This record gives sequence, structure tokens and C-alpha cells, in this order.
Amino acid sequence: MIEKYIEHTLLKPEATTADIIKLCQEAREHNFLGVCINPCFVPLAKHLLAGTAVKVVTVVGFPLGCDEPEVKAEATRRAVQNGADEIDMVINVGALKGRDNAYVVEDIRQVVAAAGKAPVKVIIEACLLNEEEKIRACRMIAQAGAAFVKTSTGFNKGGATVEDVALLSGEAKNLGLRVKAAGGIRDYATAKAMLKAGAERLGCSAGVRLAEEEARA
Repeated sequence: MIEKYIEHTLLKPEATTADIIKLCQEAREHNFLGVCINPCFVPLAKHLLAGTAVKVVTVVGFPLGCDEPEVKAEATRRAVQNGADEIDMVINVGALKGRDNAYVVEDIRQVVAAAGKAPVKVIIEACLLNEEEKIRACRMIAQAGAAFVKTSTGFNKGGATVEDVALLSGEAKNLGLRVKAAGGIRDYATAKAMLKAGAERLGCSAGVRLAEEEARA
């Protein structure tokens, strides 16, 4: 069932409390794996989803990834204290492209340490990277102790592609990482292709549509 892979996502800056209530209601109704929301809504989502298996996922350094490591770490600590079950952080893309590997690893490591037992997914913004950078990012993510590599924020020029998921999955398997595909997953066929390519999580705002399309398939 597609529901067990979906993190029902709403990260738009104009999202209201009413929108988050609706998102959480949909997640409960469809038994989605989780909801992915901005940090200010974590306490609300935790309350609304109490007594369910739906995870509360939030973002750090979103969407640019350019906050200092210490700022990302403090945001992570607050998110976990407020009830976040998982953290999706944005990698420092400029540091990655500039080959400042030590900075990239330390940036991720500080978030992982601050997250404690909460798994950390690292968003690499694949649309901005070449193949070597994607592979190197995976290796640094694993070195820093994160759990997942995630394709995209959904706020840049491109989202997840099947080709990127396949590439990241091939590298991730050798490193003990998992892959989350996000950005542009709007129909059941695309979602299935992402899973077939190796994604283990799907971040999407069209979760209800995917579940309904699967039910009709």
C-alpha cells in the first residue's frame, strides 16, 4: 500500500493552522507514514496525531540550507523538544559544490547530535548537483551519521527524478543510508516509479490523490 511510504507534506509559507489541521486529519484517515510540516506547527501536529502511528516530521535550514551549523542544531533541539519524530535538514549546497567537505560533514553531524534518537534526512537539492556531487554528498551524509539522503526541497528548479533516485539508492545501499524522494510526485505512476527505483519514503503534498489512485488501480 502506497500509504506506508508517504510523508504527507505541507511546507508552503502561506499554510495556516486550518491547513495543518486538515493535513493531519487526512494523514489519520489514510494512515500515512507521517506528515512533514514547518517547525512552528510541530506542537499542533503532535497534539492532533496523538495516539496514532503517524510520524511528525519537520524541516531545518529550509529551504536554502545556509544557516550556520549551530543554528541548525539549535533548531533541531527545539523541534525534537516540541515533539518532532524526524528531522529533514537541508545540506549547505554551496559548501558541497565548493568541496568544503569538512564543513558539510560537521554541519550534518551537529544536527544528528542535536536530534538524538530522531532520524535525520539530509536534503541535497539534487537539481543543483552533478553526479559526482550527489555521490560525494551520500558519502558525507553517511559519515556524519544521518539516516537518509533526500532528493529535494520542492522549492528549487526541479524535484525528484527517477534517475536521481536510482543513482542515490545505488550509492546509499553501500553506505547504510535510505532514500527519500520529494518534489513533484503528483500521481500514482510517478510514486510507483520512485519506489521501484529505490526510494523508501515519498514526500508529497498529493498523498490523498495517490492513495485514491491506488484504490482505483
